Amino acid sequence: MEGLFRTDKGKVRPHNEDSGSVSKHPSGNVWLAVVADGMGGHRAGDVASKIAVDRMEASFNEKESFEDSKDIKSWFEEIIHEINGEVLRLGSLHREYQGMGTTVVAAVCTPYMIGIVNVGDSRCYIADVNGFRQATSDHSLVNELVRAGRISEKEAEDHPRKNILTQAIGTEKNISPDLYFPSTEGDTRILLCSDGLTDKVSDPELSKLQDFSEQDEGLVQHWIDLANERGGEDNISLAVIKRPAFTDKEGER
Repeated sequence: MEGLFRTDKGKVRPHNEDSGSVSKHPSGNVWLAVVADGMGGHRAGDVASKIAVDRMEASFNEKESFEDSKDIKSWFEEIIHEINGEVLRLGSLHREYQGMGTTVVAAVCTPYMIGIVNVGDSRCYIADVNGFRQATSDHSLVNELVRAGRISEKEAEDHPRKNILTQAIGTEKNISPDLYFPSTEGDTRILLCSDGLTDKVSDPELSKLQDFSEQDEGLVQHWIDLANERGGEDNISLAVIKRPAFTDKEGER
């Protein structure tokens, strides 16, 4: 496996509130990718996103192993709630941090399975021999309206309230992260990204993720350039992990 993380502050915002990383577990061929999109502007969104990424990466490195989906699930649930508590605690103790929050999307990849967690509207996409698809569902007001049949997916693209989240780290004590364990076949790529990308680059354009003749670095830079060419009003962050087809066992899904 291999991976990379890239971030760009875009064309408009004075600083970057996104954070992210891609790292390999000390024990071997297990990888973690994280993207966090901080919220709050002057109220320290960048602090919240950095806390999320740093705490998740440190906990990942400290954990002895990731044996199966139950192991990954329990770790995701524990670390997400720890991060949420820490962001809330800092917000209550420091006036300059009040109101800060962040989205989080993360993936743990082993040779035999992929586990994904998300809170907010940062997304995970997957590409393999069966095609390209979005693996997560946004925690947003507009997505709730789409699922309820009140607006179409096309209407959602330009909806005036598209950036209102129904869940995020640091906004309330009790959160319910979504967990996914998607089945994949053959060579697989996992893309995690903030809405600074998906607001500007369409799913058909992101579907180039399934073209394994394209190098990860080139694809990522192409998408960042597109988002900036189309306005770049938001920070843009992407993490990619490439997992080759496994050959001995599929493990627990």
